Amino acid sequence: MTRWSSFVSITDEANNEARLRVVSVRISITSSVIPFLLLFLFVAAAASSNPNGYMHLRFYNHERILGSGPSATVVYAVQRRDSNSGAGFGNVIVYDNLLRAGVEPDSPIVGRNQGMGVGSSLAENSGLTNFQLVFTAGKYKGSSLALQGLFPVAPLGTVFERAISGGTGKFRLARGYLLTTEVHATNTTLTVKLDAYITFR
Repeated sequence: MTRWSSFVSITDEANNEARLRVVSVRISITSSVIPFLLLFLFVAAAASSNPNGYMHLRFYNHERILGSGPSATVVYAVQRRDSNSGAGFGNVIVYDNLLRAGVEPDSPIVGRNQGMGVGSSLAENSGLTNFQLVFTAGKYKGSSLALQGLFPVAPLGTVFERAISGGTGKFRLARGYLLTTEVHATNTTLTVKLDAYITFR
């Protein structure tokens, strides 16, 4: 073999090794990118297949309590037992309270809390409630949320939870939960903070 042919042979081998290294690097890069690409496609598909919205709303329920006179926004429909809270077993109350944007009694009205409660505990420490939050002003005017759950008789500041089971308008097919905290009370009024966590279409 001549020197020239030996040089050509060595050069060809070097070129082949270089090509193999390039191919190997490309395969390695492709292998590392594929899992991330698949993850991206999965996340994108999940996002597009879940059109639901999510939001947190806060407003305040302003109530004129049972027994506060003709202006009371909570009254007995059925009174089987005396109870300051209305939670006496077998009692039924109905209410139509104002929803306001803030805790102040003159803050803007955004809607109404309309519903009923039934004294469902023999221990008279809770009641079953079923009610609607009906929005009459602002961005959600004409829409509503449907809620239900237990209402415990508890000290001021206690946080309790009820379920959002539906809605209308902008809250059609809503699901979620409502956290309720009594924040201020007088002899005739009760102010309750409502935090609604909502998913909807």
